[in-house]
Amino acid sequence: MIYLISRHPGAVEWLQQKIREPTTHIRHLERLEVIAKGDIVIGTMPINLVADICRRGARYLHLQLDLPEQLRGQELSADMLNELGASLVEYIALQPQSVMFGHG
Repeated sequence: MIYLISRHPGAVEWLQQKIREPTTHIRHLERLEVIAKGDIVIGTMPINLVADICRRGARYLHLQLDLPEQLRGQELSADMLNELGASLVEYIALQPQSVMFGHG
């Protein structure tokens, strides 16, 4: 299964133009249990969720773009995402068991 995770209409439209396979659109990933081994999750997720997705045996593709400061906080159309050179980049994240830092 391919999941598009985004609350942004322009991003969903852009992703649907790039992916010709059937996809399931979810505005927010509230239940990680829906993600199974072999699934593909596409979006802009926080790193801790990327690690959870990878731990479940799924692939994570990040919607990546260099967003100029003047466009931050604005809704972007699919055309604008194309103009900005948006791309899908696969990331693999692992969550360590524990990390300790000493005070020195």
